[in-house]
This record gives sequence, C-alpha cells and structure tokens, in this order.
Amino acid sequence: MRIGLFIPCYIDAFFPQVGIATLELLERFGHDVEYPREQTCCGQPMANSGFNAECIDTEALFVRNFSGFDYIVGPSGSCVHHIRDNFDAIEQTDEVMEVRARTFELVEFLHDIEKVEAFPWARFPHRVGLHNSCGTLRRLGHARPSELHEPFFSKPMDLLSKVDGIEFASPARPDECCGFGGTFSVFEEVVSTKMGYDKVSDHARAGAEYIVSADSSCLMHQKGCAERIGVSMKFIHIAQILNGALS
Repeated sequence: MRIGLFIPCYIDAFFPQVGIATLELLERFGHDVEYPREQTCCGQPMANSGFNAECIDTEALFVRNFSGFDYIVGPSGSCVHHIRDNFDAIEQTDEVMEVRARTFELVEFLHDIEKVEAFPWARFPHRVGLHNSCGTLRRLGHARPSELHEPFFSKPMDLLSKVDGIEFASPARPDECCGFGGTFSVFEEVVSTKMGYDKVSDHARAGAEYIVSADSSCLMHQKGCAERIGVSMKFIHIAQILNGALS
C-alpha cells in the first residue's frame, strides 16, 4: 500500500526516534511510505483551545499534503482523533472526508488493517505498564473502557503480546487520565501535575519498569512527573518496541 506518514509536530521536535521507528516498522511490512515534507501541525492545539475557526488553513494544508494516499498513518492517537472526529473548520468536501476516513493511528492500522500476527525481529525483556490515552481509549477504540460492562479487549496489548520477553504490570486504575490533556496541562497546571503524579505512582506500585503508550505527549508529561517525585521508571512509545528496540 502507498502510505502517507503523518508525524505530529511535537514528535518531530522532541521525539524523532518515534517517527523513525514508525517509518521503519511500516516498511518492514512492505509498504511504500512517503513523508510529505510540507506537513505541519494538524491544528489540534488550536481547536482544543477554542480557536477552531483559525484551523482552516492548517487543515487545508493537511489535506493537500495527504490526499491520494491509500492510508495516512501517524504514531499519535490524539492527533488522529482530532483529524477523524474534529477536523471540521474546513469545508467538508469529498476530498476532505476521504482524507479523514483514511487517517489511522499506528496501533489500529497494524491491528485492524495490517492484521499483524508476529513481530519476529522484536524482543523486549522488560515489565511494562500500558498507558491508553483518553483519545485512543474512548474515541479510537484501542481497548475497552473499564466503565463499560463489555468483554475485555486491548489492541495495543494484543500487539505487544506478540513481542518476545515482554511482561505486563497492571495498575490499579488502568484507565485514569494522566493529566496531560494538551493545553489542559498549561491552563490547569496544578490539577494536571497531581494527576500525573498519581498515574506514575500507580504504575510504579504495580512493578512497571517502563510505561508504554501510543501517545508520546502523555509519555512526556508522565516522564516529567516521575522525575519530579523521584519515581525510577522509563518511558517508550509502542512503535519503538514493535520495531525491535531493546530499551
């Protein structure tokens, strides 16, 4: 398949290794992956802060960059959630709707579209705690929210279970928000910080060596919280583990 690689701005700036792992992982499965070099922010921070009308030009640029691909894949649940569910400042033409419908987060692409059965190159001999961001859990359907009385499922856990040597630590409150929330962590700094402290402490009590997530933004927030309260823990994006990172 011809895939447009969507790398969110904060990953490009702070976590380029996540973008590289995503590219390499998709290429391992034989896809023709292209990175449109004119891509910028998808507009999520503006839209979440109440400036949706100001997203028109940003959204138009995204559509120009990614129109014509079989799929658009990005390693960020929150950004993909924005594109699929809230990308409505721009006129909803057939082209816009097609781009929105073909945009997938990496985990759901590998699980639902690629239907990956094995990662023979991957080994991660560590005990990990899985963090599902709020957007991936309740909007992209990564896993069953604990408040719903439905059969358990977890797409990221299903993929990670195919990696040799990995073990899972189960926090007491697995679906609790970590407090990042994009601009929420700026406008409600004290509340956001306390939520982050609670989240990393919960994972630490469960015995996690690493926290793994499909959202580097949540990992960035939790890493800062862990460092401030002296919790010894490491943080890694799921793309890196599935691509064969050992640590």
